[in-house]
Amino acid sequence: MSSTDLRTVPAQVGAPIVELASPLVGGAAARTHAGTAGLSLTEADRSETFTMVRAGDLGSVHSWELVTAVDGPGTRLTTFLAGCPLRCLYCHNPDTMEMRRGDPVLAEEVLGRLSRYRAIFKATGGGLTVSGGEPLMQPAFVRRLLRGAKELGIHTAIDTSGFLGASASDEMLDDVDLVLLDVKSGLPETYRRVTGRDLQPTLDFGARLAERGIEIWIRFVLVPGLTDEVANVAAVADYVATLSTVTRVEVLPFHQMGRDKWASLGMTYELGDTPAPTPELVERVRGQFRERGLQVY
Repeated sequence: MSSTDLRTVPAQVGAPIVELASPLVGGAAARTHAGTAGLSLTEADRSETFTMVRAGDLGSVHSWELVTAVDGPGTRLTTFLAGCPLRCLYCHNPDTMEMRRGDPVLAEEVLGRLSRYRAIFKATGGGLTVSGGEPLMQPAFVRRLLRGAKELGIHTAIDTSGFLGASASDEMLDDVDLVLLDVKSGLPETYRRVTGRDLQPTLDFGARLAERGIEIWIRFVLVPGLTDEVANVAAVADYVATLSTVTRVEVLPFHQMGRDKWASLGMTYELGDTPAPTPELVERVRGQFRERGLQVY
């Protein structure tokens, strides 16, 4: 690779790091996206970019952050990749839907940043979480990040809808300690209304994870008038109860934090009049999961 074909472009100074308390625990549970600040971006010609992407050396990164109590246990370096096959009506980061909106970043650049925080991860029980968008849109890059993290002795997690679970090779899953599985809905017709896609791939992926003994945290976004129907929640809960490696269910109340992003991208946002769920509704839904003996948050 010649210097004329590939050049590293310094990004703006300053990384989107959430201030940690002393000792190295605590942190923030709120999203503070600051894009790819702090990472060096890489530019290459079209053919070399294609080769590097196929090899997993280069990925399209939307943003990253160091945050506690959000994307898995302990303090996590969460890397958000660009690109997603779903079109969730409530998506609060619609700018991650298209891969072209991300920045070209080398896997070694992310791993170098990850290595800096090994002491934090060890102190807090944290590690690397690869999120999106949908990380499995870039399986080679994800595989490279996970392998590199495990070589550093760092806990790994992926945050995925499971729709592209077939893209996750057994080799990749060997390097995954935890999967945050977003089950958008339990009824196929509701799932299609929410995401524009089919439910079955998510169900198949969850079953595959459980068979392999991989720990799963379930995430379910509660949207009044969309995902809150008793039968829909019951279908999610019944499915989750069949997965032997689920250790946590997170019921996430809908919010309007991403509404302005839809407008700025010229996209139609259908949930502008949808309220946040009431405490009573949240408790009812959490109760439906608890009835199946699940640990709910």
